[in-house]
Formats: sequence, C-alpha cells, structure tokens
Amino acid sequence: MFTAQAEKSSINDRVNMGFRRNLTRPPVKGSPMSCGIILAAALLLSDPSVAEAAALPAVAADAPVSVAHEPLFADLVARSGSLKAIVDGWVASGEADADGFLSGGAFAGFKTQAADLAARDLQGHLVLKERGTDNDLKCILRGISEDMPRKVAAVETAPNAAERKVALEELAYLLNDNVEVITSPPHPAA
Repeated sequence: MFTAQAEKSSINDRVNMGFRRNLTRPPVKGSPMSCGIILAAALLLSDPSVAEAAALPAVAADAPVSVAHEPLFADLVARSGSLKAIVDGWVASGEADADGFLSGGAFAGFKTQAADLAARDLQGHLVLKERGTDNDLKCILRGISEDMPRKVAAVETAPNAAERKVALEELAYLLNDNVEVITSPPHPAA
C-alpha cells in the first residue's frame, strides 16, 4: 500500500539515483527585452512626459548637438551675460557720460574682462574647429572674438556722449549675440 509519504520518498530516491542526470535543460538566459517592455509600460502609465518624449521623432545621428552645457561654452554665456548687464547699466544710468569714466577703474576692469572674453570666444572657435564641426557657431565665435576689441575701442574713441551711447548699445548687442548663438538650439544643415 502506497501512501503519499511513500510516493514522495520513491520520487526522491529516483532523483538522487541520477534518474534526471541525463536530462539537459536549455540554459536560462535573462530576457532584458521583456523587462524593458515592462519598464517602458510602467513609465508610460505613470509619467505622461515619458509618453510625450517617446512620441517625438527620432533624432538623426548626424544632427547637430548643442554645446551650451559644456563648461567652456557655459562660461562664455555667463561672462557675456555679466558684461552685458554692466553695459546696460552704464547706458541706463548715463554713467559713461561722466568725466573720467574711460580712465576710471570700472571701465579699465571691464576692458580687461572683455579682452578675456574675446580670447575665450576664440578658444571656443578653435575647439569647434578641432572637432571638425562645420557649423555657424564656429564662425560666429571667431567673428565675436575679433569684433569685441573693436567695439570696446569704439566706446573709447567716441567723440561725444551720444556716439558713446551708440557704441555702448552696439557692444551690448554683441554681448547678447554671444549668449544667444551659444544657447539657441542648433539647426541641421540645409
């Protein structure tokens, strides 16, 4: 008479005696695809921004990449923005019209910072050139690096307050361009 306990013991004996020794089981491989699908489904159901991002068209492999997040270019943006704020302050307050403004410490310090910014813009140009990028930013940075000293010199050589104001406004415009060309999203070549 067989009982459940006896049957269990009989099965264990067969397994231990090598009954299943010759059976080979295919190796179990992880299935990342199914885990990925489950994860994607969970994200789609939990966060609508993921679904929106997934709905965007794929980016081409040769699409231009923004450099605004890179330290050198982020520094250019910060320095340009800071210098533009100074120039805007001078224009708004009329401080540049004061006697001794051009020989004062504020303008001398600004001039040094503007020359440093121009050198860094040229460095940005050279970095992009070394990478082999063929885009407008490379050329614009070189142009800004060449124009910056000219715009500062135009402020210094302006014969009167009205022309100095125009020169300062043009300098502010150039500094703003320096920010915008770096931070604007890149466009693919036409």
